[in-house]
Amino acid sequence: MIVNYSAEGWEIITQRAHGLLSAQIAMQWRKKDRPERWTETVLAIADHDDAQIELEANDLLTPLGGPVNYKMKLFEAGHCRRLQNFSLSKSRYIGLLCSMHMVFLHQKEAETNPEAKRFLNEQIKLQQIWRKELNISEMEASRIYALMEWCDALSLLLCQHEVQPELRIIEISQGPDKKQYKLMQNKNGSLTVKPWPFENASFTLNVEYRIINQLQFKDCDQFKAEFLKAEVNEKVWVMENLL
Repeated sequence: MIVNYSAEGWEIITQRAHGLLSAQIAMQWRKKDRPERWTETVLAIADHDDAQIELEANDLLTPLGGPVNYKMKLFEAGHCRRLQNFSLSKSRYIGLLCSMHMVFLHQKEAETNPEAKRFLNEQIKLQQIWRKELNISEMEASRIYALMEWCDALSLLLCQHEVQPELRIIEISQGPDKKQYKLMQNKNGSLTVKPWPFENASFTLNVEYRIINQLQFKDCDQFKAEFLKAEVNEKVWVMENLL
């Protein structure tokens, strides 16, 4: 989960909600540059965090009893296996993209974690098999995954309040066209991306979040109970290409 500290308490955005926001971003991508298997691509982007279900987890708290932010998580073989199974149960194409995402996330950790290294080596071999079966070149798969990673990166910037004030720019990521994209706030309060990669000149994005005003929890069950009791709110962003 994505955890932000606010004046009211912990702001919680679930991993699956973040994935849904990533898919909303992908749906706006310019039509001429969308991959051929567009529906599956959007589903892969939406599903890339689907194995992380907070209400079913038992590792939600820090040693001090606060909620664990996703950045604190390390490689977990069980979680990665679940994601692999979830994605493959839809299609090999979705399995391929989610597998590439796991390699992207854990490649540095694999340098010092033998279990992570074994898992990622297995994934790389499976990716070769799936690309051949799907008749997708390694270059094309990398281009499609770059879109997935880009949408993920923009979603995380929004969810973590990373938008800079006073027209300052923050880098998003390199897109599938190998251009470096940047995010900034317009003078009217809307957001823009430069260069503009989307089909429409303006659209809205949204994500659900909860505020939990209790700062410390005795166990995961108490946190889950407070999470379920919390009011569901919605963040909305207006995206505009102002010339």
